[in-house]
Amino acid sequence: MTAVDRRDRTSSAAEETETEGVIAVIDQEPDYRFTLANERTFLAWVRTALALLAAGVAAGELIGDTGEFHHEVLAVACVVVATVLSLGAFYRWRRVQMAMRRDDPLPPAAIVQVTVGGLCAIALACLVIVIA
Repeated sequence: MTAVDRRDRTSSAAEETETEGVIAVIDQEPDYRFTLANERTFLAWVRTALALLAAGVAAGELIGDTGEFHHEVLAVACVVVATVLSLGAFYRWRRVQMAMRRDDPLPPAAIVQVTVGGLCAIALACLVIVIA
């Protein structure tokens, strides 16, 4: 979407100024309900990451004392997915917040694919542990 298209929209919350061919977007605070909804979504992703972190600690400490390598792989996978998920949640929250402030379309949610891929990898690791 070009700057001219954005300027022509009637519901634009962002103001744009043009000086010598450079367009500067002026951020405006979005409706507080949207900001709070964005924060709730961020916290939901963080809760999921904390649950995966707890599962990793449990797999490593509680059932990892058997001396088998499988439990350590499961623990590391949970911790890695939890870390990626928490970083992705922050990145997503920040991108959505900036899009709302500039009245731009919301960015795509790549964090969903990362979460599903990570959980599938963890599920496969659990399957290997159960079968072995």
